[in-house]
Amino acid sequence: MADHFDLLVAGGGVIGLSVAWRAARRGLRVAVADPAPASGASHAAAGMLAPVSEVTYTEEPLLRLGLASLERWPAFAAELADASGHDLDYRTDGTLDVAFGSDDLAALDDLAAFTARLGLPAERLTGRECRRLEPMLAPAVRGGLLAGGDAWVDPRRVTAALLAALERTGGALVRARVAELLTSSGTVTGVRLAGGETVGAGLVVLATGAWSGSLEGVPPEALPPVRPVKGQIMRLRSPAPILRRCVRGVVHGSHVYLVPRGDGETVLGATQEEMGFDTRVTAGGLWELLRDARELVPGVTELEVSEVAAGLRPGTPDNLPLIGPTIVPGLHLATGHHRGGVLLAPLTADLCVSETGEGGGTGEPDPGLAAVCSPLRFREPGSREHTPHKHGSQEHTPQERALRERGSREHPPREHRLREHTPQEYR
Repeated sequence: MADHFDLLVAGGGVIGLSVAWRAARRGLRVAVADPAPASGASHAAAGMLAPVSEVTYTEEPLLRLGLASLERWPAFAAELADASGHDLDYRTDGTLDVAFGSDDLAALDDLAAFTARLGLPAERLTGRECRRLEPMLAPAVRGGLLAGGDAWVDPRRVTAALLAALERTGGALVRARVAELLTSSGTVTGVRLAGGETVGAGLVVLATGAWSGSLEGVPPEALPPVRPVKGQIMRLRSPAPILRRCVRGVVHGSHVYLVPRGDGETVLGATQEEMGFDTRVTAGGLWELLRDARELVPGVTELEVSEVAAGLRPGTPDNLPLIGPTIVPGLHLATGHHRGGVLLAPLTADLCVSETGEGGGTGEPDPGLAAVCSPLRFREPGSREHTPHKHGSQEHTPQERALRERGSREHPPREHRLREHTPQEYR
């Protein structure tokens, strides 16, 4: 192997880049391997940071993760903007959930009661109060629920900032697909790239989103149970923003959201389709989005269509992400975030860096949160000889112990430059 890293992240979306940046800031020698970083689900995402407005009756553990990560976002955004020199278009005006028909209004009443029982900050509004906040809403809007603590950000700016920050911190970018996990005596030693070249690493973090469940070299029992969930979106443009805050709505049972950008763009989404790895944009999907959005904000039909796209969210059986060590020593996961990749990026980075023994995130993770999203939760007890790693225990690979020891030493200064390696360098 021509090069060796302390940590290699397979996947260059918002999750993988966040993990790599956090680790590089702690002085680890870090690489991100991705043939086209920041071009997948993160590129298509709307960027809502909305754990309160997205809460559902059966997903309270996901709500805990979302709230913990939302608390980290102000510091994460400030540090990233400072480290990269980029404006993230990070905004904190809240999310307005609105209802169109009487059935939708009843569902909103139930949601308001549920959030109240959980002690979440949400304010029930009449239709008239909703229109005072957002004058472009249709007269037919019957009522709303304002989650004033929700926020949103532009994911494309975030990933661009993460790439710039990683460069300034001395991380490496390998523009190639990771094709195989390499092990020796059952312990990770690195990866093989799609062109056949190898890269050594003491720790590999698998963050390839919807494709995380198919990496060669990973034992079948350690492959994450991740599936692709298709989402189609539209980007509309106007000279000035037509909304002040995110607007989510239920129209005859169908969910739709509109996310404004500071430059006049409005992101309209998103469908949820179990279609495998199909990324086609369909007329039916776009028609449904426009149909429902027009009921809530009639003016959207006058806006210019600047882009249509389809992305693949990485879904899991329980809708919770997979973050942390696996049964394979030296292999960690950071995947399965479904709709919440952008929201959960700061928490995921903190959890991953914490598992290597390195601190320095935007907050020390609660061990209970790590247990909620542990990749080991789907395993049957005693189904394999490998002993699961326990956070804070002595059960660590030599590579992981070395990473922990690095956290107690000062790291020598080095040139902060992102090297974009070509696969030929690893031959």
